[in-house]
Amino acid sequence: MSLKSTDPKVFNAILKEAKRQNDNIELIASENFVTDEILDAQGSIMTNKYAEGYPGARWYGGCENVDIVESLAIERAKALFNAEHVNVQPHSGSQANMAVYFAALKPGDTVLAMDIACGGHLTHGHARNFSGTFFNIISYGVNKDSEMLDYDEILDLAKKHNPKMIIAGACAYPRIIDFKKFREICDKVGAMLLADIAHIAGLTIAGLHPNACKHAHFVTSTTHKTLRGPRSGIVMCKRQFAKSIDAMVFPGIQGGPLMHVIAAKAVAFKNAGTKEFREYQKHIVNNSKALADALMGKGYRLVSGGTDNHLMLIDLTEKELSGRDAASALDKAGITVNKNLIPYDEKTPAITSGIRLGTPAITTRGMKEKEMELIAELIDQALNNVNKAKVLSRVKKDVKRLTSKFPLYKDVIKRMTR
Repeated sequence: MSLKSTDPKVFNAILKEAKRQNDNIELIASENFVTDEILDAQGSIMTNKYAEGYPGARWYGGCENVDIVESLAIERAKALFNAEHVNVQPHSGSQANMAVYFAALKPGDTVLAMDIACGGHLTHGHARNFSGTFFNIISYGVNKDSEMLDYDEILDLAKKHNPKMIIAGACAYPRIIDFKKFREICDKVGAMLLADIAHIAGLTIAGLHPNACKHAHFVTSTTHKTLRGPRSGIVMCKRQFAKSIDAMVFPGIQGGPLMHVIAAKAVAFKNAGTKEFREYQKHIVNNSKALADALMGKGYRLVSGGTDNHLMLIDLTEKELSGRDAASALDKAGITVNKNLIPYDEKTPAITSGIRLGTPAITTRGMKEKEMELIAELIDQALNNVNKAKVLSRVKKDVKRLTSKFPLYKDVIKRMTR
């Protein structure tokens, strides 16, 4: 029997979500659209298999086929990032980071990480996250004038606080991160380097961002975002840390791996090794710069004055508009973004002074620089009329006209609506 007949409430919610993704302009920087092959792998019968342990050393029997899939995922990831060791079992980027923390540190150890208000991630020290609960987090920010990383300031903080580990990486930083400089700082104070490349993994593979695996002791990433795989995580590390990382992932913080998701990762890593994928990453960056230029041309102030990667932050202070209200208005207009703190934000995280935009998902649909100019115009119309329902409705119709030219999951929706 079909899901449509056995559980119509869930079926209809999935169908509505498919239509929402197809009709809207998706600008959340941490989201993307996977291929049909990845959907097939993640929805496969490998979800049925318990496989605690690692290929060739499982607790359960009957793992010969899932061993093939996990081994493929590992070898493909090692080749993509030139990594010495890879663990593909983390369920998310957060759990990948957790594995590194607990494998490399003891509770109470000092960690130097990017301030969340300046672009860092929850696992870089938020008070309610495990990182802020179990470790002594010292935060570094960005220069107030340039809104970029100040490596001299980071070195000064490292010398002052003598951290056991320094984290390089962000979820809302629009510029290149110099992992070589971070490693030099680590070496000067005897710290280990964790590079969190969750957002820039795809750009790294394409050579559009420095490869952290050359310099960091540990590298973590999600497998979605620019990498365009399933929502999940991986840990990469130098060979000497392989056993401690594997032991911390399992049995340290996780039980049986999600083999259907690992199968989807293997497919994603194969896709990421192609020439087409590298060209796709170039389009992501080109679109990001084109969208940033178009928005700045309309008078919007972008944090740090632009972007080097797939995302940008718009400071709405001069527009007298909060990030929360801006995101709400854009949502009504069929444009999906997220509210976001800007460096040294005077508003709370629930309100914010900015919004974060990213181009991976719209690039996946085939949009190019010409469409970025139109998207900037639609954003501008919505943000100048946040309280005018008729204008937002009109913009939403224009959005749907644009997205209809770049259909998404057409066959999936067709099958569901038969």
